[in-house]
Amino acid sequence: MIFKDVILMLLSSLILVVCVLVGV
Repeated sequence: MIFKDVILMLLSSLILVVCVLVGV
């Protein structure tokens, strides 16, 4: 597995969650 891909996925998920929380 490519660590960079995993980190990107985690960051993307985290950003989405933060955006949703801020939006609410």
